[in-house]
Amino acid sequence: MSKVLVIGAGGVGSVAVHKMAMNADIFSHITLASRTKSKCDAIAASVRQRTGVSIDTAQLDADDVQATVALLRAVKPALVVNLALPYQDLNIMDACLEAGVNYLDTANYEPRDEAKFEYSWQWAYQDRFREAGLMALLGSGFDPGVTSVFTTYTRKHLLDRIDTLDILDCNGGETGLPFATNFNPEINLREVTAPSRHWENGQWIEGPALSHKQVFDFDQVGPKNMYLMYHEELESLAKFYPEIRRIRFWMTFGDSYLKHLEVLENIGMTRIEPMMFQGREIIPIEFLKALLPEPASLGPITRGKTNIGTIATGEKDGKARTVYVNNVCDHEEAYAETGNQAVSYTTGVPAMIGAALMLTGQWTGAGVFNMEQLDPDPFMDMLNQHGLPWKVRELDAPLAF
Repeated sequence: MSKVLVIGAGGVGSVAVHKMAMNADIFSHITLASRTKSKCDAIAASVRQRTGVSIDTAQLDADDVQATVALLRAVKPALVVNLALPYQDLNIMDACLEAGVNYLDTANYEPRDEAKFEYSWQWAYQDRFREAGLMALLGSGFDPGVTSVFTTYTRKHLLDRIDTLDILDCNGGETGLPFATNFNPEINLREVTAPSRHWENGQWIEGPALSHKQVFDFDQVGPKNMYLMYHEELESLAKFYPEIRRIRFWMTFGDSYLKHLEVLENIGMTRIEPMMFQGREIIPIEFLKALLPEPASLGPITRGKTNIGTIATGEKDGKARTVYVNNVCDHEEAYAETGNQAVSYTTGVPAMIGAALMLTGQWTGAGVFNMEQLDPDPFMDMLNQHGLPWKVRELDAPLAF
């Protein structure tokens, strides 16, 4: 019997447990835990209504390691799927080590007081997980996650050598709202306002945030402005694929989003440093998060599609080749199936798939693993089976940008 504990009751957590319940042959028992139990209960009711499967719920402050250990010992899961905030990754990993439970997440650790996300803190757990005989899988979302698997699949089947890699993330969804973020506002705004950074010729090249723009015509979405920015899978891809001389990440943003973001930055609302307000300390970006729409509430009003993929140049059988691997996901179809929009869906489904591969023994090992280190084939097969079909297209020439 494969018990799983999912921590985090946002849109991604909701998608993941819905999809787990649809695969009861793998996930025999699901417990969903969050700081706010009422959110877990609402998701459990939706899961029961949509799938007929009952899941357990629990209240948990994942910052409290001993509380997490106590819940793990009560539930006795084979795996913890961490879909909470990235700030909580290390505490949850500590709890898994103490309780002897395998671990999976979708986003790497980030300190609360510094807008910096990198794998070093979690890679430092390598020896502890290996010596405990436990597996920790990092970044089993879409980007990071699926984009890393697309790259591994490309290297295994489509190219003998990868020279350049571009990751393109387009959300063509529209909500009709003046300003909203499609995942956790605090994490989203930290990510977008950070300096751009890409890997080239063995070193990191940095620049101002959102300073490099290109137009790309995305299938089923259309032409969109996309901006060069830093994203966490660049770090692991550079580590595990040293042959790639240039790796970049691009994300699309609309003009209205950027206008609002500029104003919010200018007045200090995206700051993460504490300030005093009416005799109490607040963090501006946390206050802003409270004012913005909850991403999980956007499902009923989001229309359009996402298109996320990788474009790799390199060589196959002695000839230059450029291949584009991508997925298109429809916001309305994702909502009809799980009650969540496509941005949550494209992260929650890969979390379920990574968990399924660990529970069924198709992905095994002792230590801390990134997605690039594992066989891409079973993951790619499950993407096609569980709502995120992908396709490969050969491009006539490398992209101009």
